[in-house]
Amino acid sequence: QVQLVESGGGSVQAGGSLRLSCVASGYTYSRSCVAWFRQAPGKELEEVARIFSDGRTTYADSVKGRFTISKDNAKNTLYLQMNSLKPEDAAMYYCAATVSAPLCDFGYWGQGTQVTVSS
Repeated sequence: QVQLVESGGGSVQAGGSLRLSCVASGYTYSRSCVAWFRQAPGKELEEVARIFSDGRTTYADSVKGRFTISKDNAKNTLYLQMNSLKPEDAAMYYCAATVSAPLCDFGYWGQGTQVTVSS
C-alpha cells in the first residue's frame, strides 16, 4: 500500500523559509514523476513544482527563484524548500506521485501540510 506523508508546514512571517518533506512508503521515488501542489481556501489546486523521471524540474511562475524541489532517493523523501515566503504562498501543500512511471499521472497523494504566512 502506497502512503505519502507530508511534514514541515507551519506558520512563518513573510520573508521567512520552510522546508516541506514527503516520505513515501510502499513506493520508490527513483525514476518517478513527483510534484508538490497547493490549494488555498476558495482557490483551485495549483501545481507548484515537479520533478520528471529524468530529473528535470519545473516550477510555477509564482515560485520560480524562491522554491526548490528535490528528492533523496535513498531516504525516499521529496522536499520543497521555500524561501522568501509571501502571504500569497499560504495554502495546504500536497505531495503527489505518479502511478505509471515514468508518466506524470499523479494518482498518489499525501494528506497535506498547512503553510501559513503572515505579513
